[in-house]
Amino acid sequence: MADQVLEGIRVLDFGRYIAGPFCGTMLADFGAEVIRVEKLDGSEDRFVAPVGPGAGANFITMGRNKKGLTLNPMKPEGQAVLKRLLPTVDVVIANLPLPTLKAMQIDYDSLKKIKPDIILAMVSAFGIDGPYADRVGFDTLGQAMSGAMYMTGDDDMPRRASAPYVDFGTALLSAFGTMAALRERDKTGRGQLVESSLFSTAMTFMNSQHIEQSVLKLDRPPQGNRGVTAAPVDCFKTQDGFIFVLAIGYPLFDRWTKLVGADGWASDPRFATDEGRGDHADLICERMQQWCDGRTTAQALADLEEARIPGGPILNLQEALDDPHVNARGLHKYVDYPGVASAAPLMETPVRLSVTPGTIRHRAPQLGEHTNEILKGVGYSDEEIQQLHERRIV
Repeated sequence: MADQVLEGIRVLDFGRYIAGPFCGTMLADFGAEVIRVEKLDGSEDRFVAPVGPGAGANFITMGRNKKGLTLNPMKPEGQAVLKRLLPTVDVVIANLPLPTLKAMQIDYDSLKKIKPDIILAMVSAFGIDGPYADRVGFDTLGQAMSGAMYMTGDDDMPRRASAPYVDFGTALLSAFGTMAALRERDKTGRGQLVESSLFSTAMTFMNSQHIEQSVLKLDRPPQGNRGVTAAPVDCFKTQDGFIFVLAIGYPLFDRWTKLVGADGWASDPRFATDEGRGDHADLICERMQQWCDGRTTAQALADLEEARIPGGPILNLQEALDDPHVNARGLHKYVDYPGVASAAPLMETPVRLSVTPGTIRHRAPQLGEHTNEILKGVGYSDEEIQQLHERRIV
């Protein structure tokens, strides 16, 4: 394999849960040495959705390819450890409140005094300024406050997405920003602060709907599974399950009318545009449901595919794991973790480079697994390391 893109880049990852840690995961997949820094008794996200002792499902995927260091940076001796480590580091990742970063002396102003060209990838709930800057939050607050939960709901209740897309989106934007900052440093030698937030990510993902509201003042009601400006775009029940169908744009709608036998609809002025079809979604989706009533999921999907209309089955979690396309593409790498009953299916790096791809090289670290190795690397003796353990600095 060719040298990895980020080989030689060293990262200290103070991230928690998803938005910070998955930024580090992406950097690690492409070859960076990422050191996950945890509390001495383990950080909270290590134990989320436990599948074994000290092994949460979230941590198993976020921690892959990383080394594990335990450290208490709130004590003077912990600060001394950091001051030895930081000159060897290119990037620091942190999704902690700004006052906590300052107390740990890993805010950007403190870091650049130690290493002027360092890059701090900082993730917060609402950003570093504005009236919400001091608030804490998780993914779902981004979904809630961006309008996404309102639009995804129905007349009875707003609905969140089960997948924490705001967290993962923020992580990917943070990784993108970090790569851009590394590129800038290569050109000029300058480090910088890379700042992202859950709220900004959520607002970005909803931006087109915000534009429509700002310009047209439509005050759209909640849409549930239904598309906002096209039809049929919805979930439909078959004889043995559910499918999702999307006919967006006139060519797809034209093919759909032929498929379901909706004679004359392709030339009906009510359905001449996506917006018009969206306005008459009740009628169009009722026709689609009638078509699905007479078919199994397999029959409906086969007919949709023959007509080249996008559609897919609504799968449960096990069905998604067993999906033949997942396995044909090798999307999962099964990795053992100590104490876990079976190998965990880690999703491979989701973006593929043809020459220097990301790889899963080793499992997530056990708590503090590489502490001694990392400390020796910055000049601590065995005796000094033992004393740090005894004083619960590491």
